[in-house]
Amino acid sequence: MSASSDRRKRQEAIASGLDKKTNASLEEQKKQRKSKFNWIFGSIVVALLIAAILILNSNLFYTRTTAVQVGDKSYTTAQFNYYYKTQYYNFMQQYGSYASYFGLDTDQPLKSQTCNMMEDGGTWYDYFKQSALNMMAQVTALSEYANKNGIKLEESDTAEIDSEMSQLAENAVTNKYSSTKNYLSALFGRGCTEEVVRAEMERSALATKAYNTVRDSYTFTDAELEKEYQDNKDSFDLFSFDYYLVAAEKVASDKTTATDATGTDTDTADNSAVTAETMAAAKATADKIAAAAKTGDFTKAVSDQVADATPTAQTDVSGSNVASDYAEWIKSADRHAGDVTVVESADNGYYVVKYNGRSDNHYQLAEARHILIKAAADDDGKYTDEAKAEAKAKLQEIYDEWLKGDKTEKSFAALAEKYSEDSGSNTNGGLYDEIYKGQTVDEFDKFCFAEGRKPGDTAIVYGETSEYAGYHLVYYVGLNDELYSSYLAKNQLVSDKLNAWQTELFKNYTTTTKFPLRFANAS
Repeated sequence: MSASSDRRKRQEAIASGLDKKTNASLEEQKKQRKSKFNWIFGSIVVALLIAAILILNSNLFYTRTTAVQVGDKSYTTAQFNYYYKTQYYNFMQQYGSYASYFGLDTDQPLKSQTCNMMEDGGTWYDYFKQSALNMMAQVTALSEYANKNGIKLEESDTAEIDSEMSQLAENAVTNKYSSTKNYLSALFGRGCTEEVVRAEMERSALATKAYNTVRDSYTFTDAELEKEYQDNKDSFDLFSFDYYLVAAEKVASDKTTATDATGTDTDTADNSAVTAETMAAAKATADKIAAAAKTGDFTKAVSDQVADATPTAQTDVSGSNVASDYAEWIKSADRHAGDVTVVESADNGYYVVKYNGRSDNHYQLAEARHILIKAAADDDGKYTDEAKAEAKAKLQEIYDEWLKGDKTEKSFAALAEKYSEDSGSNTNGGLYDEIYKGQTVDEFDKFCFAEGRKPGDTAIVYGETSEYAGYHLVYYVGLNDELYSSYLAKNQLVSDKLNAWQTELFKNYTTTTKFPLRFANAS
């Protein structure tokens, strides 16, 4: 083969990619480029992961990324955490140890517990999440309304926020946190610094200011109030009556049975029910009671027919709370004291009801100041006679201090602010200026509305509720110029107007959630 022929073949080989040496070199270069690319790509991924971890472990992610959008307002994950935990704490403060009745186990993660209050069967986390989002929408709408209408926080408002922030700082020290920031993060969630918490407190306070400003702007004439009351008197009026349910006997029928591990048949369901015959028997008994009650004592009429039975007496029950079984009869304009009727309770028996009277609430509200000293409960939540005596003795000392002074309303108010344990009134001299019948504990109520009560009258009365037991030193101020009927009508009218106003205001504040909300660390 000639040299020219060999050269031509090599050129053809190169052109056709058959040069092994060249191909090997090109393949090696390709591998090196791929390896370098993989190394660079891998380094970038690792760097991004490290950066993501660092960001998530800092407050930057929680305070800089948008988790919730309300209208045009953006909220961070930290701000959501604040509202979420606030809603949770509000719920626990309201219901406390009764939370278990709602199916909430505070020892278990909220995301693992089904909430019966959610229509779609969501968890307790979902419940508080939705509550937080609703609150954020309301606060946003109201605070922006305030800004647009020149409503601002006053010095007293900011002073109250200052006090709350100071209390949180003290709690941080008491609970041995290294800083207030760390305490707030533990209390409300990641990213909740002093700056975040204070800003949301101010926003919420401004929203409340706007709400109260609009609410207080509504005024009504006496004629408007009276018309509102009369239009709704069946709900507003108070009714007094006695009733007794003659229960129809349930007749046992076949029971569903099952065999337990020992081979014994056990009842698993009781299918007993009332029958037409037992309902008829209950009706006959109810008719006898009604006949006797029309001309005699209701309690005796009941006990003569049903051994050891005692009717239920209802006094001054709001019309809105009268049982539906006999509400129409009770509220009839034709009703007179002493009227008696028998009303069927479906698949249950028959009510015998005796009407005693109706009140239209056209009486004046009362005003009084008081000083409360609570009795200390024992470990079982009981109030011993010794604890009550100690509370009464302490209150007597306060009473004696007042009696040794000028015995004026002003000096009483000063003692209330100094000693009273009622947080609802101890900052305004213990004053309640719109007291209606049945609003307070019985003894307090009887004192305020006793016949012949005069301004300046004082007394020590005992009161016990589900929240506390204690003694009240009461100073009777006098009667308010407002009728309770007008008070009820005004509240209803204000409520209607507020609801309409808020519905219109809130419609432009839709809430949407963003991806960062997934990192909210509310449990």
